[in-house]
Amino acid sequence: MKKVLIIILVAFIIIQFFPIDKTNPPLTPGMDFLKIKKTPPEIAQIITVSCYDCHSNETKYPWYSNFSPFSWFLKNHIDEGRKHLNFSTFAVYEPKKQVHLLQECIEMTEKEEMPLPSYYIGHQNAKLTSAQRQKLIQYFKTAKQDTERSMSF
Repeated sequence: MKKVLIIILVAFIIIQFFPIDKTNPPLTPGMDFLKIKKTPPEIAQIITVSCYDCHSNETKYPWYSNFSPFSWFLKNHIDEGRKHLNFSTFAVYEPKKQVHLLQECIEMTEKEEMPLPSYYIGHQNAKLTSAQRQKLIQYFKTAKQDTERSMSF
């Protein structure tokens, strides 16, 4: 048993030499969702706190991101989140893709699938109240309708 514990400890120490890259991609303000959609400050605050760590180029890495293998899981989660939806580069999406992503935002918010429950562990302030959730849903619906209207011209 002692040998197993020593092996686990040595492995844990060794994997600390393989840190993640915490460099955020550069920001281009003219491409950011909150700017191009002229998001009201109250809604922008909710989106920034509850969505931007995983779905933007403005990730704020928590203290536990300094420890492998937790950091690997976190980095993978952030990379997948950005790949699926990156609010920092929202303007590069074609209007049809924007509409699709906004519909997904509506559905994920309605089903309470986003933010992920595991995200709340280190980010209690990201937990949405029912009122905040309803405001977000309504905002995403309005943004989607505005985008659809702009496509018809």
